[in-house]
Amino acid sequence: MKKQLILATALLVTAFSFAQKKEIKALEKAVKNNNYAEAKNLVNQLESMESSMDDKLKNKYYLASANAYFANGTSSSEDVLKAIKVLDKVSGNSSDATKLKRDIENDLLSKANGYYTTKEFGKAALAFENLYKVNLNDQSYLYYAAVSAINDQDMDAALKYYLQLNELGYTGVTTEYYATNKASGQEDVLEKNIRDNYIKLGTHENPGERVTESKASEITRNIALIYINKGENEKALAAIAEAKKNNPDDVNLIISEANIYNKLGNEAKFQSLLQEAALKEPNNPIIHYNIGVVYMNNGEILKARTAFEKVLKLDPKNSDAALNLSTSYIGEGNSLIDQMNNLGTSKADNIKYDQLKTQKADLFKLGAKTLVDYIKNDTNAPNTIYEQLANIYNALGESEKAKEAKAMMKQ
Repeated sequence: MKKQLILATALLVTAFSFAQKKEIKALEKAVKNNNYAEAKNLVNQLESMESSMDDKLKNKYYLASANAYFANGTSSSEDVLKAIKVLDKVSGNSSDATKLKRDIENDLLSKANGYYTTKEFGKAALAFENLYKVNLNDQSYLYYAAVSAINDQDMDAALKYYLQLNELGYTGVTTEYYATNKASGQEDVLEKNIRDNYIKLGTHENPGERVTESKASEITRNIALIYINKGENEKALAAIAEAKKNNPDDVNLIISEANIYNKLGNEAKFQSLLQEAALKEPNNPIIHYNIGVVYMNNGEILKARTAFEKVLKLDPKNSDAALNLSTSYIGEGNSLIDQMNNLGTSKADNIKYDQLKTQKADLFKLGAKTLVDYIKNDTNAPNTIYEQLANIYNALGESEKAKEAKAMMKQ
């Protein structure tokens, strides 16, 4: 009785194993015939049998399943991910699995580059992320996923990628091999063996190599900026503090930190950080512009004026600096109105009134001159410049000049 039971069980296992092999052969045939819909149905049917398969059969099943999900590059991102996960289950050194992984990587890379070129940045980010999952040794794919997400304005996705890169310690530092193309005179960056062959062939000259700049500070800075964008100021400050450890002289980090303190209402810290940035980069117009705005908000007009004048020396086409400089004169002139209105009717008061009126007009003229000088440097000045100039001329009673300024506004 016992022997009969054992024999019956053995026959059952053999029959079951035969059924699995038959189903897997059907799956492989569907893949071979590019019938991927049928192939995926067969994959689903075989799922319940997976645990009972031997290792050799499992590898066949995983490889055929991955091919079914990949569908020769015609599948969705979700199915590509399934293909990648299934391929990771293949045991041993399978040349077929290695080839399929390479095919998936090449296909995704082509698509990712295509999406990026056509500015479909959301799709590009997803394709680069999947590329990284295919090839975990190439962390640059994750970096390009982050860059694509930033361009897509998807801050949550970008933050996820940047945090991963930061945790991995990614720097992006590589060695570039270059040589000058004799025909074009341009420098070509090439694979080392290709560059060396071109040198031997005589098509290139002046070979060299260099180490690229680390992207570590860019990553930590962007983490901080995204936290700022999301309003998570404490996390942003922590990220900046971490970034400054490796890049204490990075002015962009200092400015970002200053902007956070400005949002938090800590103007003293904001101002001190801007001054620190100005010392590190005295010829940076953006820094001086921000300093000018701080002084303007504090009512320190002369200091603001000096800052905006510095900006225009460094960047003569900075329309915002020109407008603010002009506004500083208009604001000072308007501040005299209260004094004029509070004067009496005595002879001394009348004299004082005329003096203040002249002083106000002179300040308005300086405001107009600032804009006229700006227009000389920027013939394509924005409408805001002409609009303010027209308003000043109207206030001065110079209606013809006001009309001329209005006429210069672009439709």
